[in-house]
Amino acid sequence: MSASGSVTGSAPGAAAGGATAKAAPTSPSARRGHNGPLPQLLVALLCGGYTTGAALGWGSSEVALIMGDFGLAAASATATVSALLYARRVAGQHRPAWLLFAFSSAMLALGNAIWGWYEVVLREPVPQTSAADFCFLMFAPPAIIGLLVLAKRPVSRAGWVCLGLDTWLIGGSLLTLSWILALAHAARWDGPSTARTALSLAYPLLDIVLVSMVLALHFRRSAVNRAAVNTALAALALTVLCDALFTSPLLRAHYRSGQILDAGWFAGAMLMAHAPWVGARVQPQRGPGAPSRTSAGSLTALTPYLAAAICTLGILYNVITGQKCDRVVLITGATVVLALVIRQGIMLLDNISLTQELAQKENHFRSLVQGSSDVIMIAAPTGVLRYVSPAAQGVYGRDPEELVGTELAAHIHPDDLGRVLHEVRRFLATPASEEPATRIECRIRSGRGRDPRERRDGREGPDDWLHVESSVNRYQGGLIFNSRDVTERVRLQAQLQHNASHDPLTDLPNRALFTERVGRALAGRRAGDGRAAVLYVDLDGFKGVNDTAGHQAGDDLLIQAARRLQDALRSGDTAARLGGDEFAALITGPDTGEPGVRESRIREIADRLRTVLSAPYRLEGGEVRVGASIGVAFAEAGATPSEVMRNADLAMYRAKQAGKGQVELYAPQMQSDVLRRTELAGRLHRALHDGEFTLLHQPVVELSGGRITGVEAQARWRSSQGILFTPAEFLRAAEDPDRSLDVGRWLLEQAIEQAALRYGAGHLVPVTVRLPARRLPESNVERLLDRHELPPGGLVLELSGGDPRTAPDELERRLRALRGLGVRISLGGFGGGSGDGYGTGFGTLAALRTLPVDVVKLDRVFTEGLVESPRLHKITGGLLRIAADLGIRTVAEGVDRPEQVKTLREMGCLHGLGMAFSGPLDEHRLRGSLTRGGYPVPREAREARDTREPRETRESPREQVTARSLPLPPRRSNAETPVPPA
Repeated sequence: MSASGSVTGSAPGAAAGGATAKAAPTSPSARRGHNGPLPQLLVALLCGGYTTGAALGWGSSEVALIMGDFGLAAASATATVSALLYARRVAGQHRPAWLLFAFSSAMLALGNAIWGWYEVVLREPVPQTSAADFCFLMFAPPAIIGLLVLAKRPVSRAGWVCLGLDTWLIGGSLLTLSWILALAHAARWDGPSTARTALSLAYPLLDIVLVSMVLALHFRRSAVNRAAVNTALAALALTVLCDALFTSPLLRAHYRSGQILDAGWFAGAMLMAHAPWVGARVQPQRGPGAPSRTSAGSLTALTPYLAAAICTLGILYNVITGQKCDRVVLITGATVVLALVIRQGIMLLDNISLTQELAQKENHFRSLVQGSSDVIMIAAPTGVLRYVSPAAQGVYGRDPEELVGTELAAHIHPDDLGRVLHEVRRFLATPASEEPATRIECRIRSGRGRDPRERRDGREGPDDWLHVESSVNRYQGGLIFNSRDVTERVRLQAQLQHNASHDPLTDLPNRALFTERVGRALAGRRAGDGRAAVLYVDLDGFKGVNDTAGHQAGDDLLIQAARRLQDALRSGDTAARLGGDEFAALITGPDTGEPGVRESRIREIADRLRTVLSAPYRLEGGEVRVGASIGVAFAEAGATPSEVMRNADLAMYRAKQAGKGQVELYAPQMQSDVLRRTELAGRLHRALHDGEFTLLHQPVVELSGGRITGVEAQARWRSSQGILFTPAEFLRAAEDPDRSLDVGRWLLEQAIEQAALRYGAGHLVPVTVRLPARRLPESNVERLLDRHELPPGGLVLELSGGDPRTAPDELERRLRALRGLGVRISLGGFGGGSGDGYGTGFGTLAALRTLPVDVVKLDRVFTEGLVESPRLHKITGGLLRIAADLGIRTVAEGVDRPEQVKTLREMGCLHGLGMAFSGPLDEHRLRGSLTRGGYPVPREAREARDTREPRETRESPREQVTARSLPLPPRRSNAETPVPPA
């Protein structure tokens, strides 16, 4: 076999190695690779078996010829199939390269097969010039082109020139060395035939070109698939070595196919076939602070000089040995030196350009650093500052030159130093590829603060520390800090956080912060700590101040109350504003002994707060007074903050119910009362919805003659158990103003509707409807009168339940409008509380001065003890004379005994209602009484008590209350009805 076998064995491996690095990332199959131990073991077994067979002579010359020719052809065919299969899996621009590698390997396999055809089949020597030589010559050019396709191409024209010069430097040096050592002898040994000489030189020259290309491109290869490239280079080195040995005239003269030299070509072919399938190994990216590997770069830079040195050494060897330097050596050496000079000139120009670019970039960087508003500092691994940008003067108020050489830790706030050091150590211990940079926020000493020597207390000024945010990067074992002043941002964040947790008016903690502190007090209790107590404070009468004096005065009052509350508490306690005129206080402290002592101390604190908050407040319009109702709740084991605050709120509500201006301690009974009221309120709502309410009327009787002059409408709730509840009972139990409003609307509409029906039946008596004064502006009296066609004179509106929130001007305007229509106005509870369940009474003498009143109702307080008490007799007589002097009709409430009828008649009271005449009646009984025209009036008290009228003439109060037109279950009277249990 000729030297062409060595040439054929070199290309597939080189092509495979060079292409795998480029093509592997483009194909999933290539990325997976066959990097297990089985493929390597199989290649090793094949190469080892072939080497053993060649060393032993294959047992016979026939087998040696077959293995030396067709065995190498099979190895090259394997490389061809491997390249084709890999080309099918590779997408993109790398596929043409692999097709070229497959073609070159196919030429090699065909050449070896032709060689075997002559030696094995025909059993004759291979001709000096045959088709096998053409196939061997057609192998190297596709392989070289494939390498160029896969190479890392230069990006500039100078780069292409340098690539060509480097290739020629390597190739020329190898040509010179090969020519001196072997090629010159091979040219003379092959005889005078020019064709034979060219053919014999073509194989090693192509090997030299191929090796030059591989070496030149090896230093420009990508490191994506280093294992495949190294495998290809190993195969190439083995093939070139075999070619060099075969080129030697001594070994070539005794060469026979199947010898040990063929084992090298076989191993090279198998390695090249395996190279595309070596697993891709992606090199880990090095961080900016990691040391770079400079060996490859140094070898790349020294390659042209090493090539020139090899060429020079070859020429010197030729001179030293006394051999004559032929023209090939001289021309090749001269061109190598010329190429080196040209390359050196290009490199010099390139270095000058790079130096200028580097200087320009350095100036640009210096301008950016010096002109940046951020402070850039470089710290050595020891923590000493090596560089500080000029921005430190404007940001820190410190001279940058004074900071250089000092330790960075000396400028960090002591409270932040530990956190900063911990973050720096953690950052340096983390691989740069995982965390290239980090951020640190701390306080840095500023030089703009007031000098401590100028301060009387000798302490630093308030601006001595700046909040700084720094971006930290690695740099030559040390750190680069890119810092900026974020003091204003930190202050703004602190202010926003403060605003989110504090009341904007009083600057006290708001509900959220107070709840959080209550939770911390509950969670942080230790043995020996006393129970935390929550005080819930509500200002009594604040609404009236806010409505009369204005919202600005109300805000000033709240600010003063908050200041008083905060000053009255200890430093460890917390005062908060929960909203409106509601405040709270958290009292904590060590255990003082018995629970009773603790409760007594908390009550003393609450009493002190109540006294302080009840003191007069000086506002712009003068002094005002408000009270304070305080509820106290202690934190029990397992209680949550919301539960403790709810309990304190319930206790405060109970303090308001007790008369305001009180201090109440929470008791578990309060919670059950709330549940009962809530249940009753729900039942009341369902009763309105289900129609369980009924309307009764109590006659208003003329005391002198017993004639019915009017009726008073009263609502009753007839429960599903058949019990009648009065408004005073169910509304007080429900304690819900909205329920009161709903019942009032229902009462007004039902009373007007039934009065209109009675008017239509000829019973022209007006109906009196009690209406809270605060609900009068919301009532639709005119619309109801129009809808039911009741004359305005048939309605008497009785005002009850005075409320300071009701604007007097609006109330007077509304009353005059109704009176102008013909509706008469009655003032309920004259001289005392109304006792109607709607409110606390509007009956004051001052109301007679401004309000348009037609009728006043004398309160039950003055009628019950009128006969027995001379003092009360005089007071009642005075009230009746006032009404008579004003021309206002009077109606006495609670006339239940004949003695009261006689006494009131003698005192000048004209009308009354009570059990002396009749209790509340349903519509059927009421119409019967109206048909009869009235009730008998007793002349004397004793006579009234002794005289008994027949049952058919006068009904008992119980019968009047319970009688119905329809059968009803047994029930008690309204006087006997208790509040239903929850």
